[in-house]
Amino acid sequence: MANETTLILFKPDAVKQNIVGKVLARYEAEGFTINGIKMMSLSDEILAEHYSHIADKPFFPSVREFMQETPVIALALSGDNVISRVRDLLGPTDSKEAAAGTIRGDFGEKSEDSKMRNVCHASDSSEAAEAELQRFFNAGEVVAR
Repeated sequence: MANETTLILFKPDAVKQNIVGKVLARYEAEGFTINGIKMMSLSDEILAEHYSHIADKPFFPSVREFMQETPVIALALSGDNVISRVRDLLGPTDSKEAAAGTIRGDFGEKSEDSKMRNVCHASDSSEAAEAELQRFFNAGEVVAR
């Protein structure tokens, strides 16, 4: 098993529903360690960088608008194989397809926006995690425990 650190973003739907603590408790129950956590408002620049793979798509403005509805909570989480295990806990990106018992299955919206309003973003690879952690945390904000 590999000890890894990943980025989780609690999206505005999670913040609005006041379920951040419930979801965070699920991560902690899996034995993951919090190495950094903060609330922040996302600028147009950080969103354009984070979503550079879709920034030229016609639906990007609605993604940007959603991600700026409320501040988000950035979480640096570590543990054995945390990247794949967190993604399994979350379930599929589309909350309508997520099984009960997964975070998105239990808390994600079952609407036409179910791919966007899906509680959390999680890094999908170690390379993405490294870049995303640097994007959302400043030096010294992610600490070893």
